[in-house]
Amino acid sequence: MLNKNILLTIAFALAAIILPVFIKAPYQLHILILIIIWAIIGTAWNLLSGYAGQVSFGHAAFFGVGAYSAGIMTLHYSLSPWWGLLLGPVMAMMVALPIGAIAFRLRGPYFALATLALGEIFRLLFLNLTSFTAGAKGILIMPAITSKMFYYYSGLGMLAFTLLATYMIVHSKIGYYLVSIREDQDAATSLGIPTTLYKNLALLPSAFFTGLAGAFYMNYVAFIDPNIVFNLTNISIMV
Repeated sequence: MLNKNILLTIAFALAAIILPVFIKAPYQLHILILIIIWAIIGTAWNLLSGYAGQVSFGHAAFFGVGAYSAGIMTLHYSLSPWWGLLLGPVMAMMVALPIGAIAFRLRGPYFALATLALGEIFRLLFLNLTSFTAGAKGILIMPAITSKMFYYYSGLGMLAFTLLATYMIVHSKIGYYLVSIREDQDAATSLGIPTTLYKNLALLPSAFFTGLAGAFYMNYVAFIDPNIVFNLTNISIMV
């Protein structure tokens, strides 16, 4: 017999699938798509900061890198921005890797401060590298697909993938180690858990899914600039 959690999950999934049948107005669909994007980012942030207890104020950096990976592919290489869904998450992980390797070796709020600086560094960097990023002018693309229904179901699929991957991580040995690190890092270390390694194992998928959301945002909205996608208040803190 199915338990209550599985039944609720099935009910919510069915409701999400059939919702556009009843809500067809473009503005309402636009709001639903934005909700899906934020749900992906929120799930990614929760894996790192909720389960591992490593508070991040720099997820705008991962989001922005994912978005610009899609935009720059079109701006400089005339490739479809949809390829950014593959490149963006990978680039976000590459940005996260050295930050985690350095900051996670320190105790206290150093990781939060490092990620706070990371987002601002990337915003200023992408504002000033005008030959590569177009600076404050931003990147505008002409989307090949304009159907909001398509973006809704594409985003819903990405959210389902994010939730499933997060569920599998949380209910694995990695997830149990992350909770132990969050609750008492000294006790986890005394039990032989390599805390730096496992905190990085939370950071990398968190950056991956945030980069995925950024790349999807670029394809959907079709315009980005550094002040939008690397915004500390509207992304890193709001999430």
